[in-house]
Amino acid sequence: MERIQHLIQHFFPPAQQLPAGIYHYQAPANASVPLRLHLRIDPNGEGVLIVNASTVLHLNQTAVELAYYLVQQVGEVEVGQKMELRYHIKSEIATQDFRDFKQRLETLIKTPNLDPVGFLGFERSEMYSSATTAPYRLDCALTYRLSDGDEPTAAPLERVKRELNTQEWQTILEKAWNAGIPHAVFTGGEPTLRPDLLDLIVYTESLGMVSGLLTDGFRLAEPLYLKQLLLSGLDYVMLLFNPDEDRSWKALRDILAEDISVSVHLTLTAQNSQTVPDLFNQFERIGVKLISLSVNDPDLKATQTSLSHLAAEKGLSLIWDLPVPYSRFHPVALEAAEGEQVQGAGKAWLYLEPDGDVLPAQGINQVMGNFLKDDWETIWAKRPR
Repeated sequence: MERIQHLIQHFFPPAQQLPAGIYHYQAPANASVPLRLHLRIDPNGEGVLIVNASTVLHLNQTAVELAYYLVQQVGEVEVGQKMELRYHIKSEIATQDFRDFKQRLETLIKTPNLDPVGFLGFERSEMYSSATTAPYRLDCALTYRLSDGDEPTAAPLERVKRELNTQEWQTILEKAWNAGIPHAVFTGGEPTLRPDLLDLIVYTESLGMVSGLLTDGFRLAEPLYLKQLLLSGLDYVMLLFNPDEDRSWKALRDILAEDISVSVHLTLTAQNSQTVPDLFNQFERIGVKLISLSVNDPDLKATQTSLSHLAAEKGLSLIWDLPVPYSRFHPVALEAAEGEQVQGAGKAWLYLEPDGDVLPAQGINQVMGNFLKDDWETIWAKRPR
């Protein structure tokens, strides 16, 4: 691939750019390597390749073209022929570079914590750069209603006058996809209280978007509902876990037995922080691989750091950038009061309230517009700089 780039840069004018837009590929269920690619080609011919909704790579025009052929499932021989015509190089060289690109991408997927910059030989995008044409994820709070047992004041019900209906959410999801946003997360409140949640997941998947669900998991303990959820095409689940609640344990064991990515969120409190190491042991025994940690007291920040290190020692990977559904364990009010702002807020992701209002992130109450009513360009122009 470096050979192609060298020849283009020094001997030949740039080839005609590929059509701007967003392109999607998902490997079949029986593939040896799970692969979901979203390629966003910008008007200048450069682009962003998002691998399995987690690794973000900024690609120059030549690398965009290789990624485009991969997403479009063009055969190696045909790729070589196309590159020969476009860049005046031998088709054998272009074919080998395309083959190398695919092999490096597969290794990147299989190898945790592999640096894509050095390994792939590509410049990686600044994940929180304001120069991107759209964020990488949309956090959709479908409702601020809560499950039984949570205090109504735990969610900001006063912020919304009404919830969007199914058709309105579908309009928003399609608008997001057309803007180049490849990933939607359904959160709340408790999103499983929405009777149309399954329909919205199905619709998201039909567009080609990655879909995630953040939930207390209580409804996942219902076998029929869990089956329907898995059949909807959902890509992953994060459980807002309550270790004192039997339904949380049942939901966790049931969902871990299924073929879907599962993470567990814990909010550290003065009352439970001493018991978390034992919870980690239990998680390890039943097969938990991914966890998320937050605190409800600034004095517990050091404890959070220590427990994060302990989690890593036990082979538990940390997820740090997903929002946490509002509940009695939710820490966002504390964070907002401290004036903290997550680095990717309003750039790598946006947060939608149940009425469609757009915030830079959950808990940052700066309305950028309404995703249903306002055009995308107007909303994106108000992102933090």
